[in-house]
Amino acid sequence: MFHIVKAGETLTSISQDYRVSLAELIEANPEIQQNRIYIGQKITIPRLPSPATIPYKISVSLSARTLTLTYRGRIVKVYPIGVGKMLTRTPVGTFVIINKAPNPGGPYGTMWMSLSKKSYGIHGTNNPASIGKYVSKGCIRMYNHDVEQLAKTVPIGTEVNIHY
Repeated sequence: MFHIVKAGETLTSISQDYRVSLAELIEANPEIQQNRIYIGQKITIPRLPSPATIPYKISVSLSARTLTLTYRGRIVKVYPIGVGKMLTRTPVGTFVIINKAPNPGGPYGTMWMSLSKKSYGIHGTNNPASIGKYVSKGCIRMYNHDVEQLAKTVPIGTEVNIHY
């Protein structure tokens, strides 16, 4: 899988976003000299499949508060979601799911899927009334049964495009 360097990113921040060690990131990219990267540079992320090989894609509309799952470009399902509050907005951009883990409950519900942006994910909730609202600290919040179904369907490496 590849990452395109954006303004303000460092090798350390990229390694943290993808939860790989700095040493692994450097080893996977021998062309990087003296740990220097530049905007627009394509960096290999070790241990993740390329999103191009995955037929599923996720599109998140912050304004509509929906998550749309597609398979080979065709809509499979549209889910209602909760997103970040005004001061803790959900990040906009293209990310990938880098891991999935059942959760015992609480504010993150019964399932957590980490995005390739540190501290952000798609998760369930212990407050179903929050779905459809601007309520989270920036994560994408779903009904527990919906996030469990989504997690069973999409593989790690699935592209997630978040937009307004």
